[in-house]
Amino acid sequence: MGTILAYDLGAGSGRALLGRLTDRRIEVEELHRFPNDPVQVGNRLHWDILRLYHEIKQALLKAKHRGEVPASIAIDSWAVDFGLIGRHGELLGNPYHYRDRQTDGMMERLFAAVPRRYIFERTGIQFLPFNTIYQLAALKEADSPLFREAERLLMIPDLLRYFLTGEMFSEFSNATTTQLYNPRQGGWDTELLAKVGIPDRWFGPVLQPGDAAGQLLGSVGSELGIPAIPVIAAAEHDTGSAVAAVPALEKSFAYLSCGTWSLMGTEVDQPVINETALRLNFTNEGGVNGTFRLLKNIMGLWILEEAKREWERAGTAYDYPEMLRLAGEAPAFAAFIDPDDPLFLHAGDMSPRIREYCAQTGQRPPEGPGAVVRCILESLALKYRYVLELTETLSGQSFGGLHMVGGGIKNALLCQWSANAIGKPVWAGPEEGSAIGNLAVQWIARGQFSGIAEARRTIRESFPVAVYEPADREAWEDAYGRFRSVAKLA
Repeated sequence: MGTILAYDLGAGSGRALLGRLTDRRIEVEELHRFPNDPVQVGNRLHWDILRLYHEIKQALLKAKHRGEVPASIAIDSWAVDFGLIGRHGELLGNPYHYRDRQTDGMMERLFAAVPRRYIFERTGIQFLPFNTIYQLAALKEADSPLFREAERLLMIPDLLRYFLTGEMFSEFSNATTTQLYNPRQGGWDTELLAKVGIPDRWFGPVLQPGDAAGQLLGSVGSELGIPAIPVIAAAEHDTGSAVAAVPALEKSFAYLSCGTWSLMGTEVDQPVINETALRLNFTNEGGVNGTFRLLKNIMGLWILEEAKREWERAGTAYDYPEMLRLAGEAPAFAAFIDPDDPLFLHAGDMSPRIREYCAQTGQRPPEGPGAVVRCILESLALKYRYVLELTETLSGQSFGGLHMVGGGIKNALLCQWSANAIGKPVWAGPEEGSAIGNLAVQWIARGQFSGIAEARRTIRESFPVAVYEPADREAWEDAYGRFRSVAKLA
């Protein structure tokens, strides 16, 4: 059977995977991997979107040189960021990075005109300072020429698809993350857009995961020497694709998509938009097959990645195995941070911020890289327990364990400590969850899977899942109480 191609773009790197179905098993092969480094220009932080497009074409060339013509392709990426298209169909400027400081304080300023409760009741989306709604409000407030000249808004996968196909579509899973989509009405919320002062003409038709989204332009085919390959809308928010790849056989399950961000939640048939969800700041993002992902964003391994870069800038390069070895040798439960404290949002040295957090909370700060890494990973594991308990409360479900997917599962220490923290098994796999979910949606669209249940069964049979059983329960229970006290979590 022929191949299909999935592009999975993360906040630090991108990859293109070829997928093949053989005897009802999935085979994947990494075709191309490339860095995705943000670019600082003056005080602004951008994505290098044209470099990403170039790398997408390089993957198509690599497939061609191997004699492969994918039967379809699809793209998934991080959420909330976008490009603006002008009246001549050209991109207006490099898209801003969600960690750019333009949105600092914007969320609170917008609430003065558009109440927080009103926004949540219409969108069901978690309040994060970099959501699309606040990025657009910041551009409007600054009287940006981008805002004045724009005719269409395309999220990052929409934009890259547009470069490939010339077709401008939005996609459900990513559209919901903007905090401008009304899941009850099933479309862009024109009333909310009007209150924020954003033109509704910017927002086009919304495709569901699995819908046809065009085919490669003739100009792209001529440039690369390839035919007009069909393009499919995956679950284009990478977490949506990752959840599609969770190898759960039961309908009710808890997941953690673990990478630069950690996203924990469960899959529901209808959005949960009520007073409790608002108070707990949960989100209802679109999923596959018309479902919603009731989840909460957690800062994730970003803090560890930035600490690693900090030490490299200082002249000491630690690889991940060395960092985990040092963490394992450091004293347990010496200090905690709340990974979601605003101190840790922006790029830069993390050790001084951890010391600052410890000073603010009356703790002795960790000394040395091993202790810093241990503080980060233990704090993440304990925050996972807290959010898992909230997820059970909000969804009215009880989960027997936690499915972890994504690149973060390579960190066996984090997986084991997560099992210890939650007091339940952790099932870790598959590693390339987003890309595999992307492939699964394409196969469903092509009729090679009957639906998401068959796709998940096949994923379970095709990829190993490591099982981590909880240990050291008494010590972790005591640490959880101390963590909640330090982080001021009710």
